[in-house]
Amino acid sequence: MREEYDIKNLNPRKNPYAEKLKQQITINVNTSTVAYFKEMAESSGIPYQTLINMYLADCVANKRKLNISWQ
Repeated sequence: MREEYDIKNLNPRKNPYAEKLKQQITINVNTSTVAYFKEMAESSGIPYQTLINMYLADCVANKRKLNISWQ
């Protein structure tokens, strides 16, 4: 085994999964919102956290803007 390796030349190609990495976060979500996605998860067979991620990713992809009005 070598004492040192040239890591840059060892595997020069970029990670093809780098854009698909996920970051774990903690957010507060209304119980009714979580319940809605859990119901969708049961009917679709997709985990509810994946459904939430898919919905948010769709918002990003389509550059959706919130329409907020305070009453």
